[in-house]
Amino acid sequence: MPGRPLWQVAGKREASQEAEAQQWIEQVVGERFPQNVSYEDALRDGVLLCKLMNKLQAGLISKINTSGGDYKMMDNLNQFQKACIKYGVPDVDLFQAVDLMERKNIAQVTNTIFAIGRTAYRHPEWRGPWLGPRPAEENKRAFTEEQLRAGEGLIGLQAGSNKGATQAGQSFGATRKILLGK
Repeated sequence: MPGRPLWQVAGKREASQEAEAQQWIEQVVGERFPQNVSYEDALRDGVLLCKLMNKLQAGLISKINTSGGDYKMMDNLNQFQKACIKYGVPDVDLFQAVDLMERKNIAQVTNTIFAIGRTAYRHPEWRGPWLGPRPAEENKRAFTEEQLRAGEGLIGLQAGSNKGATQAGQSFGATRKILLGK
């Protein structure tokens, strides 16, 4: 599509998810995103993301750079990612700092914010607001030795069964006719 920036075509961005993530960040941090600034540009310097982590758990990030060039922004994003790992966000859910700096993969940035929201459910000291559905809890089961042995002799229906199966009585389709002399 001519005229559309590459990042809109390449990424699988969803405006509704971005709006939900933005609203959650605003509620947690207690600040609105800057007016007339795009979602990715508001997050790009890492200040809001660092404030978010400090609101979720005080002291995760000791110093937030509020001024300076790209180096300071990149430092904020690196501190944010380290704070996410300390908070318990799986590292596979984190975006690459360069993706946000270069506005490449904004969908992954949103996924990271949702991963932080899921992780917040696992912190009993956090009282909300929440983002996304509550993750499933582990449901361990304990079986006795007798219960485990009872299933050994059974063949599950998934394995199939041929008890009493023969081809006797099957007649579908026409019989084969051999015509001689033609």
